[in-house]
Amino acid sequence: MARGLYFTVADSAAHDTGGEHPERAARIDAIEARLAACGWAGYGRREAAPASPAQLCAVHDEPYVDAVRALCDGGGGALAEDTVVSPGSYRVAAAASGAACAMAEALLAGEAPVGFCATRPPGHHARRDTTSGFCVFNHVAVAARHALDALGVQRVFVLDWDVHHGDGTHDIFRASDAVLFASIHQGGIFPGTGSMDDMGARAGEGFSINLPVPKYAGEDTWVSLVEHIAIPAAEEFRPQLILVSAGFDGHHEDPQGNCLLDEAAYAEMARHVRALGERVGAPVGAVLEGGYALDALAASVCATMEALAGDEPPDSVAPDHVTSRAASHIGHHWTL
Repeated sequence: MARGLYFTVADSAAHDTGGEHPERAARIDAIEARLAACGWAGYGRREAAPASPAQLCAVHDEPYVDAVRALCDGGGGALAEDTVVSPGSYRVAAAASGAACAMAEALLAGEAPVGFCATRPPGHHARRDTTSGFCVFNHVAVAARHALDALGVQRVFVLDWDVHHGDGTHDIFRASDAVLFASIHQGGIFPGTGSMDDMGARAGEGFSINLPVPKYAGEDTWVSLVEHIAIPAAEEFRPQLILVSAGFDGHHEDPQGNCLLDEAAYAEMARHVRALGERVGAPVGAVLEGGYALDALAASVCATMEALAGDEPPDSVAPDHVTSRAASHIGHHWTL
C-alpha cells in the first residue's frame, strides 16, 4: 500500500484565466516545486482521465454542463462575473473532477489510506445549474456522488475548510442524508451564504453543518471547530469515505480572506481528519480549492499532505466561544 496518492492534471494550464487572475496555472507550479523539494511527501503520483458527462450530470444539470462545453468550444468567455473559461477549460475542469473520482476509487480499493488532488480550477462554488468564485465543476461533489452511485458507499463526510463557504457543495447535498457536509469559513464575505442556522432541508435536515468564523480568526478557533464540532458529528455519522475541500485562502498571507492560519494550522486540522478516518475505518481524500498566495499555498499543501500520511497524533485545544455557540446549534442534531 502506498503512503498516499497524489493526483494532478498534466495540462491544467490549458484552463487559461489570464495573467492577472488570482486563479492561475502558477498555483500548481508552486505546489509541485515545493513537493518536489520534499520528495512529494512520499506520495505516489498519478494522472486521471476526465470525468464522463454522466458523472458530471449526476450533480450538475445537463444544460449547465452543455453550456460550459459550448462556451469553451466557442473560444471561451465568462461563466460568471469572476469566472472565466478558455477553449481548454472544459477538458481541464472535467479532468479535475475525474481525478477526484479516481482518487475515491483508489482509496476505497485500499491502494492507499489518503490522497490529495492538486487540480484546478477549484470546484466548491459550482452549484447544480450555475457557478461563481472561479469554479466550473464541483469536483468533491462529483467524487462523492460517484462513490455513492458506483462504489458501494452509503455515507460520505465532506469537510470544507476553504475560507469561503462551500455553497455549491451545500446546494447539491442540502436535502441528502447520505452526505454530511461541514464547512468552516469566514462569515460575512463571498458568497454570503453558510449561516449557522442553515442545517439542510427535508431528509438532509441536520446534515449541513455551517460554522462561520469571525474576521481574524486563527488556529485555535478553526481547530476547535474541527475537533469539537465537525469530528464528533462525523464520528457519529460513521462515513465510509472522507473528502476534504482543501482551500488554503484562510492563510494569513492570502489576499482573499482575513483569517490568520498558517501551514501548521492546516497540518493540525489534517491530523484530526486523519485520526477520524482511522477510528471509523474510512480513507481520506483532499481536493484543492482556494489558496492564492503562492508560497503560503505551496507550504500549506505540503504540510497537509505530510500530516495526512503521517502518524503524529493531533493535539487537543479547548473549545472557545465560537465553538460553544456552534455547539448550541449543532448539538440538537449530533452528540458533541
